[in-house]
Amino acid sequence: MIESFINETPVATIIFIFTIVTSIYAFSNAEVYGKFMLHPYSVSRGSRLYSLITSGLIHKDWTHLLVNMLSYYFFAFTLERTFASYSSWGHVQFGVLYFLSIILSDITSIFKHKDHFWFNSLGASGAVCAVVFSYILFYPLNKMMIFPIPIPIPAVIYGFLFLAYCWYAARNSRDAINHDAHFYGALTGVFLTIVYYPDIAAYFVKQLMG
Repeated sequence: MIESFINETPVATIIFIFTIVTSIYAFSNAEVYGKFMLHPYSVSRGSRLYSLITSGLIHKDWTHLLVNMLSYYFFAFTLERTFASYSSWGHVQFGVLYFLSIILSDITSIFKHKDHFWFNSLGASGAVCAVVFSYILFYPLNKMMIFPIPIPIPAVIYGFLFLAYCWYAARNSRDAINHDAHFYGALTGVFLTIVYYPDIAAYFVKQLMG
């Protein structure tokens, strides 16, 4: 089974394993944990630019890691296979989408918090959202379960509900979640998928029209 994952989805597999290992290591290493986090105050001043990538390789705690990696597991491997079925560059395209989404999903956070020395951000949520929403373009009617809704709903409905919630929460929530990263990560996934496969927009509409 592991061999099939490596052969069919090498990029998704490497990212999955590396993110879990890096996150677990950072849990017990405060120096790595601190250095890897995105610090908009520093980045906006030309320092710690590497954290635009490394912040997506660590997580706040076990729950944060579990939620992101479960979502990643359910969608990333299917998405890389889908990309590979469309293009010989599919594996590369998946990797570019993932890592570029880590960066672009945090751009608004950098501008928003450039003067807030206390603010940090970490986690693969932006990139995972990009993966999920790229998946939705290919499979808009596939059913998804989201808590607390007790029945499966089409992926496209989940997508709209998720974006609406992130937009609202980014402006009104007082929790410690970077909802901006979720929102812009999702949009990045949609944008890059359309850049890769311009016909996907028409295919998406066709699926919705039955």
